[in-house]
Amino acid sequence: MEKKNTEITPRDVDFAKWYNDVIAAADLVDYSSVKGSMIIRPYGYAIWENMVNILDKKFKITGHVNVQMPMFIPESLLNIEKDHVEGFAPEVAWVTQGGENKLEERLCVRPTSETLFCDHFKKIIKSYRDLPLLYNQWCTIVRWEKTTKPFLRSREILWQEGHTMHATEQEAKEETLRMLKVYEDFQKNYLAIPVITGKKTDKEKFAGAEETYTIEAMMYDGVALQNGTSHYFGQGFAKAFGIEFLNKENKLENPYQTSWGTTTRMIGGLIMVHSDDYGLVLPPNIAPIKVSIIPISIDDEILSVVKSYTDALEEKGITYIVDKTDKSPGYKFAESEVKGYPIRLEIGKRDLLENKVTLVRRDTREKIVLDKSDVLKKIDELLIEIQHNLYNTALERRNSMLYNNVQSYEELTDIAKNKPGFALVNWCGNRECEDKIKDDLGLKSRCIPFGLEIPDGKCVVCGKDATTKIYFGKQY
Repeated sequence: MEKKNTEITPRDVDFAKWYNDVIAAADLVDYSSVKGSMIIRPYGYAIWENMVNILDKKFKITGHVNVQMPMFIPESLLNIEKDHVEGFAPEVAWVTQGGENKLEERLCVRPTSETLFCDHFKKIIKSYRDLPLLYNQWCTIVRWEKTTKPFLRSREILWQEGHTMHATEQEAKEETLRMLKVYEDFQKNYLAIPVITGKKTDKEKFAGAEETYTIEAMMYDGVALQNGTSHYFGQGFAKAFGIEFLNKENKLENPYQTSWGTTTRMIGGLIMVHSDDYGLVLPPNIAPIKVSIIPISIDDEILSVVKSYTDALEEKGITYIVDKTDKSPGYKFAESEVKGYPIRLEIGKRDLLENKVTLVRRDTREKIVLDKSDVLKKIDELLIEIQHNLYNTALERRNSMLYNNVQSYEELTDIAKNKPGFALVNWCGNRECEDKIKDDLGLKSRCIPFGLEIPDGKCVVCGKDATTKIYFGKQY
């Protein structure tokens, strides 16, 4: 058994420290002199770039186009939608001076862009023929978080935010759920993360929204991470901003609005679901580098074999890295492992004498010695196998920490104190009961899950008739 990376605290000993150790060992981020903000290092940013490229294509396939809005929002504009501004007020950063001059009006550094989009939509929407408007923005936002952690919570956040306007309520609601499905598909098929999709409670919905839908992922330690949300606004913002269009009956009407977004916290989710005590583990479908090639020694014969593989990998569109440094083989292996490259290809003189090379898969750390002519076929197979194995492993662990038949407050209390994971309970729908669970047990409502929402008993808190089932759990 190879020795574990001594720089990484075992995750079962101290999960928070393990997380920070993996990020540092894999060289994903550095801490900034701007408190609460992170420097995303090249490898960490490469993961984000892959996320951006994949999602951007999905958005464009569904008819969305990219735009760019200003970073600053005048205070008077932010104040137009009362519920919205109240929801974000504690986290807003303000600009009060430009150069040497005090500004006549404070400018908010955008925490989100609904107000900016609405101000723009008012100018460009005139007729039903202008609808739907399907916009998306890739940008940064600022939220003055009290407690920060790399990728999970920082004061400056990389994200995307979709903003759309529709002629009918039905079309807007379909858009809200369609984009939630895009996120769900991305989590499962690219990040290999199983998620629970459902609706947020009124207490937990987005400020200014009529309905908020979420994808909830469970981390290795049983704690929830909200990995994306989609919101249905109805006509609330449109009425507040005076956005109107002439419908087909030539009558003025307010359009229906949606918004949806996700952020770099998905990278934190990747780390906390898949990685281990040896370092980062990345699913092949999102990994910037899929194959790490390590020549055990550097000579013409080995470099010729390396060249034959890199040419073939390029032709297949499989990304790779070749470590030609003078570091020891053991150091190269450990570095490849801590970076989470899905496959490691080791090429040494002794193996070549027998026409062999060695492949190592990062997920199971299994070593496979095979004929060098079979390598490319095996890499193709392994990339698929590793992707599926990571998802299935995460799904099995997630399911082992789902408690879907909680019928009493005593049982919920026991889970909260002794068992990590999510508890599905019957709920009457009253906020007082939702608040009691949070205040007593430290559990927050995650979502009313699609397909599991039908109650089968009384509310676990008050004992009244339940109106739905709902997941509760601790959160990042």
